[in-house]
Amino acid sequence: MTEKKLDFLFCPSCGSLACWRGISPHEDGVRKMAVNLRLADPASLKGLPLRRFDGLGAFKPLASDGSTVEDIWF
Repeated sequence: MTEKKLDFLFCPSCGSLACWRGISPHEDGVRKMAVNLRLADPASLKGLPLRRFDGLGAFKPLASDGSTVEDIWF
Protein backbone atom coordinates (compact mmCIF):
# COMPACT_ATOMS: atom_id res chain seq x y z
CA MET A 1 0.00 0.00 0.00
CA THR A 2 1.30 3.48 -0.87
CA GLU A 3 1.65 6.25 1.67
CA LYS A 4 -1.17 8.81 1.66
CA LYS A 5 0.21 12.25 0.67
CA LEU A 6 -2.95 14.37 0.20
CA ASP A 7 -6.11 14.99 2.16
CA PHE A 8 -9.27 15.83 0.15
CA LEU A 9 -12.04 17.93 1.70
CA PHE A 10 -15.59 18.01 0.35
CA CYS A 11 -18.48 20.46 0.86
CA PRO A 12 -20.85 19.01 3.47
CA SER A 13 -23.86 20.55 1.68
CA CYS A 14 -23.35 19.60 -1.98
CA GLY A 15 -20.48 17.08 -1.91
CA SER A 16 -18.24 19.06 -4.30
CA LEU A 17 -14.48 18.91 -3.83
CA ALA A 18 -13.65 22.05 -1.84
CA CYS A 19 -9.86 21.65 -1.60
CA TRP A 20 -6.93 19.34 -1.15
CA ARG A 21 -3.98 19.78 1.16
CA GLY A 22 -0.72 18.02 1.83
CA ILE A 23 -0.75 15.75 4.85
CA SER A 24 2.66 16.92 6.03
CA PRO A 25 4.94 19.86 5.22
CA HIS A 26 7.77 19.60 2.70
CA GLU A 27 11.41 19.97 3.72
CA ASP A 28 11.06 23.77 3.46
CA GLY A 29 8.18 23.75 5.97
CA VAL A 30 5.53 24.60 3.37
CA ARG A 31 2.34 22.55 3.32
CA LYS A 32 0.80 22.67 -0.17
CA MET A 33 -2.92 23.31 -0.66
CA ALA A 34 -5.29 24.00 -3.55
CA VAL A 35 -8.81 25.43 -3.36
CA ASN A 36 -11.66 24.85 -5.81
CA LEU A 37 -12.45 28.44 -6.82
CA ARG A 38 -15.52 27.37 -8.77
CA LEU A 39 -17.38 27.27 -5.45
CA ALA A 40 -16.75 31.02 -4.83
CA ASP A 41 -18.44 34.12 -6.23
CA PRO A 42 -16.76 34.77 -9.63
CA ALA A 43 -16.88 38.57 -9.28
CA SER A 44 -14.75 38.46 -6.14
CA LEU A 45 -12.00 36.43 -7.87
CA LYS A 46 -11.41 38.44 -11.06
CA GLY A 47 -8.07 40.00 -10.08
CA LEU A 48 -6.69 36.97 -8.27
CA PRO A 49 -3.29 36.02 -9.77
CA LEU A 50 -2.83 32.47 -11.03
CA ARG A 51 0.03 30.49 -9.55
CA ARG A 52 0.70 27.33 -11.52
CA PHE A 53 2.93 24.45 -10.56
CA ASP A 54 4.23 21.18 -11.93
CA GLY A 55 2.01 18.77 -10.01
CA LEU A 56 3.03 15.68 -11.96
CA GLY A 57 6.77 15.40 -11.63
CA ALA A 58 8.76 18.01 -9.75
CA PHE A 59 5.83 19.52 -7.80
CA LYS A 60 7.49 22.92 -8.13
CA PRO A 61 6.05 26.33 -9.05
CA LEU A 62 6.13 27.35 -12.70
CA ALA A 63 7.12 30.85 -13.83
CA SER A 64 4.29 33.37 -13.63
CA ASP A 65 2.96 34.85 -16.87
CA GLY A 66 1.00 37.57 -15.02
CA SER A 67 -2.41 36.06 -15.79
CA THR A 68 -5.37 36.28 -13.42
CA VAL A 69 -8.56 34.30 -12.90
CA GLU A 70 -10.33 36.83 -15.15
CA ASP A 71 -8.06 35.88 -18.07
CA ILE A 72 -9.21 32.27 -18.12
CA TRP A 73 -12.65 32.31 -16.51
CA PHE A 74 -14.51 35.34 -17.93
